[in-house]
Amino acid sequence: MLSFAIIALYFWTSYSVTTTVDRSFIVGIPALIIASLTAITCLAAYLIIPKKRIFLIDTIIYLLIMALTIDMIITTGGASSPFIAMWMLVGLFAAIFSLWGLLPVLLGASTFAAVQFINGNFKTETIVITVFSTLVPMAAGALIWRSKSEKDEINNDNKAFRNLANELSEVANKSEAVINAIGDGVVAIDNQGVIQLINPAAQIIIGWGKQDAMTLNYKSVLKLVDQKDEALDPASDPIQQALNVNQQIRTNNLTLMTKSGKKVMISLVVSPVNELGSGVIAVFHDVTKEKAEEREQAEFISTASHEMRTPVASIEGYLGLALNPQTASVDNRARDFILKAHGSAQHLGSLFQDLLDVSKADDGRIANNPKVVDIVKFVQEITEGLEQKAIAKGLKLIFKPVPEGTREKHIAPVYSVNLDNDHVREIVDNLIENAIKYTPTGEIVVDINGDDDHVVISIKDSGIGIPVEDMPHLFQKFYRVDDKNTREIGGTGLGLYLCRRLAEIMGGRIWAESIYTSGSTFYVELPRISSKDAALLAEQEAFKAQQEANQLAQMIANQKQQEAFIQSQTAIQQSAPIVNYPAAPQPMQTVVRPQGINLTPQQTNPVMQQMVPAVPRQVINQPVQTQPAVRPATTVPRGQSLTPEQITAYVARQRALAMQQAAPQLAVRPQSVNVPARVLR
Repeated sequence: MLSFAIIALYFWTSYSVTTTVDRSFIVGIPALIIASLTAITCLAAYLIIPKKRIFLIDTIIYLLIMALTIDMIITTGGASSPFIAMWMLVGLFAAIFSLWGLLPVLLGASTFAAVQFINGNFKTETIVITVFSTLVPMAAGALIWRSKSEKDEINNDNKAFRNLANELSEVANKSEAVINAIGDGVVAIDNQGVIQLINPAAQIIIGWGKQDAMTLNYKSVLKLVDQKDEALDPASDPIQQALNVNQQIRTNNLTLMTKSGKKVMISLVVSPVNELGSGVIAVFHDVTKEKAEEREQAEFISTASHEMRTPVASIEGYLGLALNPQTASVDNRARDFILKAHGSAQHLGSLFQDLLDVSKADDGRIANNPKVVDIVKFVQEITEGLEQKAIAKGLKLIFKPVPEGTREKHIAPVYSVNLDNDHVREIVDNLIENAIKYTPTGEIVVDINGDDDHVVISIKDSGIGIPVEDMPHLFQKFYRVDDKNTREIGGTGLGLYLCRRLAEIMGGRIWAESIYTSGSTFYVELPRISSKDAALLAEQEAFKAQQEANQLAQMIANQKQQEAFIQSQTAIQQSAPIVNYPAAPQPMQTVVRPQGINLTPQQTNPVMQQMVPAVPRQVINQPVQTQPAVRPATTVPRGQSLTPEQITAYVARQRALAMQQAAPQLAVRPQSVNVPARVLR
């Protein structure tokens, strides 16, 4: 409005012919130009320029009005100009623009005073007018706009606070509604382990009410035990682990003890909240029914696989005999049919074996026999064994740690592991075979890297890749990627699941990265041991193997010695003539009778007769010879009469010989045999 008034004043003073205008109101050309620019800028700011730049435009307009005012004052009489009031308005609004407003006003007043001093018009009245027209309006403006800004700021803060409170209340209501609607149990725990929130589903599962569980330590409410029904220590407690490391922890092998003492198998996910020390959110649900169904399925699969593997092996064996030219003769057409049937039987047998391995891995029956091995050389042997299979498909299989042509000279890093070699072989073999299977053309690169604690085996291919939506389910049981590129490729969906389970059993992990249609890379991370530990474990394994070999050799030697002794005694018995004289009693363990039955005297007599045969009557009735005792010979001529002393010596010798032969057998006596004292005598 001020700029338009100056423009109107210019035209009135310049073109009016009827009215005499005072010289102090005449507007010059510079003032007209500045007023026009100000007016145009104001219209543009109102119609075109966005509001986010309004402060900059207002500052420019303010500076233009200041320049216009200074020009008007200088051209219309200086300190006595009637436009001094405009300058006072400029000073009053200077505080709005902070330094951008205050400094130009002070600079303009100083310039005006300097000009007046140079022209010789710097008088007392000039100083008073300058001070009152400049400093007083500026001070008043500072007070006015500061108080107004403080009120506006307070109002804005109050308004922002109310808006934030309303927003938080709305978010809290929505969050509470969502949490209460979740079917899984949700428990919020702070960094001290105190429960801050528990939803209705969690209350139903654990049997605790909201008022009872709040402000209690989570260990009093979430009583977690392992598969052996033992309380968890801090190292195996997933909630404590999440609080310590601020990372998400997942587990499905824990049991929750409810308030009533009931055991519930749960699947638990513990996620940290923001930064370390802010607490965690535990989400769990009851998987008792699912676990029971999985156990039944595993038992069925294990039983069916075990029962079916035998007939399949028989079919495979007979087909192999039919293909053997030494056992059967068939024509080429029949041989082709038999080859296909033999391949299908082998595939079916491998499927049953995979099912058995999966069932063993699920119920913990799979063996884990660690052994120290250099993983680079070990994986190199596996890769070389599959090289012909890749070449047959037109692929190039590269083992990166030992480049081709330098296998004897190249020195690869030594990564030692103490793991089950069969498990590692099965994982690497499965991953390389999958890479060959799903790579139409190109190459497969096997690489090994690691750090002080881990070894990472990577298998990269240039195959068909894996879609993004299939990546989270890749290592699940019986899951296969179903698209146009994989439907013609056989598979059961058990290989990658078994690889994951074997890696977890060995304390490692497996994951994959893939770009659809551009190839995939599978990684296997295994725990590494130092060279010092590897050497120590290798020495222990060698010492243990030597001990086992020595024990085996000693057992074989003892067995051969026992066999030689038995053969020599048998030869002696066969060479001795038959004597009709009392024989040595049989060993005690030859008496076998049912447990708990006591022999009667009538039953004891046959036993005695069996142990010590009766002496022939004609020998007993022989008259006693008065000749001196003679040492009995080893063999006695048939039918010769002996004296009682000779008979006694002969019986004692035979008894000692029988006891010597029965010594290995007398070491073990069945507990069920109760030999009467009469028999023992």
